[in-house]
Amino acid sequence: MDKTVLSAHEIGEAASRIAVLGGLREELVRLQKDFAAAPPGAVLDGRDIGTVVCPDATVKLFVTASPEARAERRTAEMVSKGQEAEYASVLDDLKRRDERDSQRTVAPMKQADDAHLLDTTEMDIETAFQAAVDIVSQACNA
Repeated sequence: MDKTVLSAHEIGEAASRIAVLGGLREELVRLQKDFAAAPPGAVLDGRDIGTVVCPDATVKLFVTASPEARAERRTAEMVSKGQEAEYASVLDDLKRRDERDSQRTVAPMKQADDAHLLDTTEMDIETAFQAAVDIVSQACNA
């Protein structure tokens, strides 16, 4: 599957909405855990990876940015793909999703106690990637 499909705005919104469905969620978490445990390991992205799916991961990053920065990025991404996107609407969607995901009773979005915080609000993608690599390198060589 093309990774751009998985990163689509609609996919993130759908994932947030089904994350509250207990039986489905249990099965998806099981599949993610199996995937992460298979050699040679994996890098996973998600709102409960460090707290639920891989609580014993060697290195955890909690990557964040202001809703405004994320909305700007998402709007630009959608426009670059020829999709219609309005910043205010994207911002509202992101804020609703954040609220829903952080307030759900099962596996709410939150930073794991042992996760490294990476705030990318003021970073471009290359800087954010290098910051993540640096954190992982330091943690693995400590």
